[in-house]
Amino acid sequence: MPKRSAFALALPLVLAAALPASAVVKASDVIQRAIDGFVRPAYARLHDHADSLTEAMHALCQSPSQEDLDAARAEFSATVDAWSVAEIIRFGPIAEENRLERMLFWPDRKSIGLKQVQAALANKDPAAANPVQLAGKSVAMQGLGALEFVLYGDGAETLAGKDDPYRCAYGAAIAGNVEAIAADVSDAWNKPGGFAALWANPGPQNALYRDGTEAVTELVGVLINELEMVRDVRLKGFLGASPGADKPKQAIYWRSQNTARSLTGNLSGMDALFQASQLGDALSPDARWMAESAHIQFANGAEAAKAIRGPIDKALADPALRQKLDYFSLVTSSLTTLIGTRLTAEFGLSAGFSSLDGD
Repeated sequence: MPKRSAFALALPLVLAAALPASAVVKASDVIQRAIDGFVRPAYARLHDHADSLTEAMHALCQSPSQEDLDAARAEFSATVDAWSVAEIIRFGPIAEENRLERMLFWPDRKSIGLKQVQAALANKDPAAANPVQLAGKSVAMQGLGALEFVLYGDGAETLAGKDDPYRCAYGAAIAGNVEAIAADVSDAWNKPGGFAALWANPGPQNALYRDGTEAVTELVGVLINELEMVRDVRLKGFLGASPGADKPKQAIYWRSQNTARSLTGNLSGMDALFQASQLGDALSPDARWMAESAHIQFANGAEAAKAIRGPIDKALADPALRQKLDYFSLVTSSLTTLIGTRLTAEFGLSAGFSSLDGD
């Protein structure tokens, strides 16, 4: 879990004192804007795409063809895009009942998930082809990573014909499971008196957020931790210091050619969250440039990743595209300094935690 204790308890005072009385920014308002302006819409969008993905998989199973396979793959990519935006929120409802891991089991460094998916396909496990029963199986078998292998891995071409109905049934079950998770999380964020109410209403009686500092620490922590994750885990997991050190098959979604799409969504999501919360309004007038700079850098980084399409190994071998990946890395490092050091210092906070450090 993210470590909140590293932020000094000064934010409510700074938010109230840094601006003229007519422009006082309350921590609870910042959080409510983040919820209403980003979290809820992001998970609603994910649910919509997951629903379309499930429909596309069922259509493929009912009338297998290359056209229907292409349609299912397109819906998969659209769902990956929606999830890449929403997944920056790794706490709250998505962290319950192993939903985060069930939605995406990655990285799979020892190929545990891959082997389980391959075994299910080889043995035609009937339980894996049932969305309800699948939800009780290994997390590695029931999310986007598993569905990517079904749609793009070895033997995926059989989905265009009638020779392997089990593969399609398993894929449809995965899609149904992803849809169910997305629906549950979306509903939980909209539930009156649920997690959203706890986050947006910190106080002494609140079991999770005792004051505004802890609530906003969670918000700022999203940006700090996700920048680290997307750079050090997602990007550097496949981008080496030199072409000879590259590991393209360690890249997320490499089979479906959605690697850069995922990076784009992650950074776009962080920008959207930062903008929706209007946290920059709590900065002193002399420090407002930080908010604008953050927005510009988020947008530039996302555009760099957006320009990369096609197989990631070919992108790595293309000097111009490789330069964009290097630029993406530089932007995330610059944003880490801007948000994790300078912006937090302006608020009188101490940024020294990471969700990647362990428990």
